[in-house]
Amino acid sequence: MPIVLYRCETWSLTLREELTLRLSENRVVRILFGPKRDELTGVWRKLHNEELNNLYHSLNIFPLIKSRRMKWAGHVASKEESRDIYRVLVGKSEGKRPHGRPRSNWEDNIRK
Repeated sequence: MPIVLYRCETWSLTLREELTLRLSENRVVRILFGPKRDELTGVWRKLHNEELNNLYHSLNIFPLIKSRRMKWAGHVASKEESRDIYRVLVGKSEGKRPHGRPRSNWEDNIRK
């Protein structure tokens, strides 16, 4: 869990990334609990998601990610307003960006 959640405070999760996290979490739990033998046929099979939820109640890691984000946001909010990390959180930037697409060094060399 610590490896998966490393620096999750700064993630901006898309739906695709949430799905990937959910799938990988289910895969790990399936490996931990192993296959189940069907009582009627005696054949080994994978555990269904519902069975995984019954066996392992804290299957969803998204509340944990949300709580870590809130804790980090509180930490950053306690910083001084002049700190860069505070300005990133609040959204206050300094200066203006130039209009248009930035030129590469190659284009600058051609124009000279």
